[in-house]
Amino acid sequence: MKIVVDYDLCESNAVCMGVAPEVFEVGDDDLLYVLNENPPEDMRAKMVEAADRCPKQAITIED
Repeated sequence: MKIVVDYDLCESNAVCMGVAPEVFEVGDDDLLYVLNENPPEDMRAKMVEAADRCPKQAITIED
């Protein structure tokens, strides 16, 4: 799976980081960074939760 963030929509509010800090990080510059664009399959539930909880629906999962 591949994690894709639409940075035009993203507000870097760190909701996804709260769900999966091993994949998402908001840096000191207040921008969101994807630390692992291709997390292992056993993290799919966390990735779906992060995408679902994103207030701007800026995260998508590609298979």
